[in-house]
Amino acid sequence: MSVSSGQTYLAIPGPSVIPEAVLRSMHIASPNIYEGELIEITESLIPDLNYVARSSGHIAIYIANGHGIWEAALSNMVSAGDHVLVLATGRFAHGWAEMARKIGVLVDILDFGKNRAVDVNVLNEKLKSEPKTKYKAILMTHVDTSTSVKNDIASVRKNLDEIKSPALLAVDCIASLACDRFEMDDWGVDIMVAACQKGLMVPPGIGFVFFNNRAKERQKSLTSVSSYWDWEPRVNPRLYYEYFCGTAPTHHIYGLRTALDMIKREEIEKTWKRHEILSRAIWAAIDRWSSEGDISLNVKNPSDRSHAVTSIRLGGKNGTRLRQWLQTKSGLTIGIGLGMSEPEDPHGDGFVRFGHMGHVNTQMVMALLGTVETGLRAIGYKHGNGALEAASEILSTI
Repeated sequence: MSVSSGQTYLAIPGPSVIPEAVLRSMHIASPNIYEGELIEITESLIPDLNYVARSSGHIAIYIANGHGIWEAALSNMVSAGDHVLVLATGRFAHGWAEMARKIGVLVDILDFGKNRAVDVNVLNEKLKSEPKTKYKAILMTHVDTSTSVKNDIASVRKNLDEIKSPALLAVDCIASLACDRFEMDDWGVDIMVAACQKGLMVPPGIGFVFFNNRAKERQKSLTSVSSYWDWEPRVNPRLYYEYFCGTAPTHHIYGLRTALDMIKREEIEKTWKRHEILSRAIWAAIDRWSSEGDISLNVKNPSDRSHAVTSIRLGGKNGTRLRQWLQTKSGLTIGIGLGMSEPEDPHGDGFVRFGHMGHVNTQMVMALLGTVETGLRAIGYKHGNGALEAASEILSTI
């Protein structure tokens, strides 16, 4: 017997819940792609995307998912044979490194594991041990979607400045943009990549490379840039189609316009604060569950945790058992233990992830926690009591 009929809830770390207003704005006939409203709306996106990223630089828009945006950024900042240093705190930094290798870039990795942030002292030692001009770029995630580790970008920039490294600082904000505080200009980020399907609340399909003038000048020194990935015509288009190197992602543009309007109405600082409060409620609930049994937060240090996604350890195959019960019996889908394999758990069956990004609020988080607790009971997983009370205590004081 299942009681899952009704409104389902996709609580994975992207694609995130799509607001009805976004869906309605996309549910229109195909627009004119040569003149008129679509062009005006596209041009209006740039300053508002910069508002969300706290940036004053350039933005290239691509029809691509996050993996495509990795390649777009790489294609404009390095050439085959160049060296980059990747600071890894989870699966997605390694994914960006793999992408770089496949286009001929030489990659060194500093791996900080799966449950802690980048240690700038280790980074400092590494950079001082190498020729100052070796690395053309430092690649890292702001939030790694697999581990839910959040990195201190400003500290990394400070370190690079102190040793006078000429490397560009490139940051993946695919999971974090419009969820966790991000200050592109103030933190000294040269290149940032993002996509529309998480904090921006739009179906997957478009991505962005934000870049400053320093990165723009670096691109000019490259021997070649592929025609499709070249960001120059996208930020200085003579004709509308050059924004996208072809036909525009018409309906995504309408959806993104609505999503950005929603973020601006709430105000980005309040959007960040909402995500912070909801995250603390989730962490409080998990702490109560962990008082008995083996369930625990993957990231121990609260300052290293994302406000967009939470990775949770249950051990054994209990993560997969819980996910399957929730999906088949309750109408709730939570994230798999992506990239969380261990010698005794090669498929990451002992982990799950909660996505709490974008269009989420108090009643959704309380529903998530209540349903997960029901699932823990259903699969016979030992856990502590009082989780909902702990979450409620935090949410009732806002």
